[in-house]
Amino acid sequence: MLWGRATDQAVIDGLLDRARAGRSGVLVVRGEPGIGKTSLLAYAADRARDTRDMRVLRGVGVETEAEIPFASLHLLLWHGLDRLDALPAPQAAALRGAFGLAPVTNRLLAGLAVLSLLAELAEGGPLLCLVDDAQWLDQESAQALRFAAHRLHAEGIVMIFAARDGFDPSGLPEHRLPGIDAGSAAALLDHAAPGLAPGTRDRLIEESCGNPLALLELPRTAPPAYDRSPLPLPDRIQQAYAIRIAGLPPDAQRALLLTALTDGGDLDVIVRAGRELGIAPAALGVAEKSGLIRIDGGRVAFTHPLMRAAAFRHGTYDLRLEVHAVLARLLEHQPDRRAWHLAAAATGPDETAALALEQAARRARDRDGNAAACAALERAAELTEDRALKAGRLTAAAVAAADAGQADRAKHLVERAAELVTGPRSRARLCELRARIAFDEGAPYLAHDLLMQGAEELAALAGTDEEGPGGQTRQDRIAAGLMLTDAARNAWQLSDPDRVAEAAARLHGLGLRPEDGLDPAVQAVTGAAVLLRQGPAQGVPIMRDMVASGGRITSGAHTFRINAAFVAPLVGDFRTGHDISAAMAEECRAAGDVGKLPLVHVTLAAAELYLGRFRDAEATAAEGLRLISDTGQRNRAGYLEGTLAWLAAVRGEADRCAELAARCRDRFDANHIVNGLAWAEWAPALLDLGRGRFAEALDRLDAAMTGPVRHQIQAVYFAPDQIEAAVRLGLPAHEPLCRFEEWATASGQDWALAVLHRCRALVEPDGERAHEHFRTAVRLHAGSGRPWEAARTRLAFGERLRRERDKGSARPHLRAAWETFERLGARPWAERASTELRATGDTGSPAARGEALSALSPQELQIVRLAAKGLTNREIGARLFLSPKTVSYHLYRAFPKLNVASRAQLAGLDLS
Repeated sequence: MLWGRATDQAVIDGLLDRARAGRSGVLVVRGEPGIGKTSLLAYAADRARDTRDMRVLRGVGVETEAEIPFASLHLLLWHGLDRLDALPAPQAAALRGAFGLAPVTNRLLAGLAVLSLLAELAEGGPLLCLVDDAQWLDQESAQALRFAAHRLHAEGIVMIFAARDGFDPSGLPEHRLPGIDAGSAAALLDHAAPGLAPGTRDRLIEESCGNPLALLELPRTAPPAYDRSPLPLPDRIQQAYAIRIAGLPPDAQRALLLTALTDGGDLDVIVRAGRELGIAPAALGVAEKSGLIRIDGGRVAFTHPLMRAAAFRHGTYDLRLEVHAVLARLLEHQPDRRAWHLAAAATGPDETAALALEQAARRARDRDGNAAACAALERAAELTEDRALKAGRLTAAAVAAADAGQADRAKHLVERAAELVTGPRSRARLCELRARIAFDEGAPYLAHDLLMQGAEELAALAGTDEEGPGGQTRQDRIAAGLMLTDAARNAWQLSDPDRVAEAAARLHGLGLRPEDGLDPAVQAVTGAAVLLRQGPAQGVPIMRDMVASGGRITSGAHTFRINAAFVAPLVGDFRTGHDISAAMAEECRAAGDVGKLPLVHVTLAAAELYLGRFRDAEATAAEGLRLISDTGQRNRAGYLEGTLAWLAAVRGEADRCAELAARCRDRFDANHIVNGLAWAEWAPALLDLGRGRFAEALDRLDAAMTGPVRHQIQAVYFAPDQIEAAVRLGLPAHEPLCRFEEWATASGQDWALAVLHRCRALVEPDGERAHEHFRTAVRLHAGSGRPWEAARTRLAFGERLRRERDKGSARPHLRAAWETFERLGARPWAERASTELRATGDTGSPAARGEALSALSPQELQIVRLAAKGLTNREIGARLFLSPKTVSYHLYRAFPKLNVASRAQLAGLDLS
């Protein structure tokens, strides 16, 4: 029975009821130790079992297993592993690898595999997943579970985490348990400890602050009335447990310590270890009768985590060492656990234990268990006497910490390693690692300088004539080249032409050879430096060749192709950039390479936006942001949020545009990466322009050109907006016209030349010459694949014709613009075109094409398109990181909007 938890129980009941109706739900139950989190999970399990219609999976974070990758996930899912073969092959392989059942494939795919496995287990009815002590989940399990939890929708699955502070919910809904009210506390005391003296009873109610565990445990050892102990409540509960432990026979006390030190509470291991320690098996029975532990299904568990801590503290240091040594001998078949017990049994430098931990770290890294690898390597370094070996292990630990997203820990480890290293290669490696940490912490200028410093160390070695052992001179040259490439990329994101040029010059000075494989990187850096220093006429041709080369590669060469996709907007070749990005996205999805997808989404969303595929761009950007959250690549978020801000501006969604632009500016303040800021400056100006606020639009764009945004490609692309705003205000537009003209001429793209003619028409006072520019622009737009710019041109031409009172000639241009804006969802621009069209006497409606599609959400549109291609729900789910039931739910909602009743009818629809 739970006292004082009616409101909290109602929250649980609501989740379970919705699951029975086919809807999923997630909850993180928060609270201090003893507040009743575990009891609330037990209530959920009992309610699920009462109706016998809901399967229950239970998992728990184990403090001693927090450094073992996927340990907690295995505990939760091992009852369902017989269904792995029902999953798509890459996902099944990912889970088998995570659990050590097969070679490792992809850790990030494990989250999708968890989602699919849970959905598979819920096929026969609703499913309840309970995860207690989530603050002690190993990082890999926590990441996979959060990935799945964020994507639960229509599977009939409830996932409830119980956690103290220390668990990152990453946006999952939370419910904090307060203390129970005084009346409920009194009722609980009357039930658990009847006969208490009134004064003691009142004091316990007051000092417990409504903590149910305190109300149950403190009466056993109630202090005298004069004792006003200042101990925090968890410590007082633990003290009460310690008194209970001290009252047990010595063998039972030792059995409790053994249980506290045995990972996972394996009964067989505890009994065998107890035999070696001279502990009789009956001692476990005594401990169980005391209520401190429970034995069930071959497992021994403490009835509360504070009991485990009390048992650990109660044991002597010498006895703990002896227990660890025995467990290390018994766990030869579990090398990771054995390594940690060896380390715990060590009292000084111990190379045997250190080597075992280093090997455990290697296995963890093979499974992408970076947090676990870091912990193992750091402890191995502590047990290492040799300075060089210690420095290497600390450096490797820092790399693992950085890979795990633990920047503070990585920085601390780097500083410890730096005190020990002496050689230039080691110093260069630490420079590279420090740069990575600095970039992640929002110090890109420091990151750039560190990369340049590290490259200089290696370049000095690479400049020697003789090849070192193992081809070290060549390796040094390549490593220096990679660091300089990163430095140049970093400087580009900072919009710092001088730093880009310096990195390019150093790169050319390395004497790289074709067999080094860095020619594409050198080409990209050279193009960027020339573009920033000498202008588009010299820089664009270099980059255009790179984009064309990237477009000819159909698979593999990921780094070169993603660089080509990034460069594509710089030369205005959005189609090739889109094709490269779309192909890479397909490859990543097929391979389950979730970690590479956020960067691919950045280039794909931009290409879709520029090509006028606004709904696709929105879906891609939204999915990219979810993946960024899942993978911790937060520095990429600003670009996608900026893309969404621009789309909101086009649609006239002022509040959303302002919110997203503010996020981009906040990110720039934190990390100084300019590409997100460029979108943040452009989007509000475009919103103003669409609403006829020309002065505000011009002020925003002129201000943007005084800062680092002036070096970004967006400064070229918003030049036509500056020109339009200036012309509307009767102001000169010479500078933005020259800026766009120089780039458009160098690019040679039809769409760019069309926009250039539109800009010339806008500033041209002579009517006939202006008309000629407009007609040329309309001709060049045909087939150029940029409907947004084509509609802007038709609108500007129609407006001029209408002002010149040539209404008949204006109508077709205004109608074409209106229909395109309507199809794109550009409401302010459609209204502007509609107003102009009515002024010509045309009061008709735009063509209905696309009305049904506009009713679909971006995700529904993605799913419908894939279903129209004949993909099954399971195949669609694997590609979009959704469960099959969620796919089915979205199709169910989409069919009425499209006026279809089956998947077969989708094939006949125009879904472009």
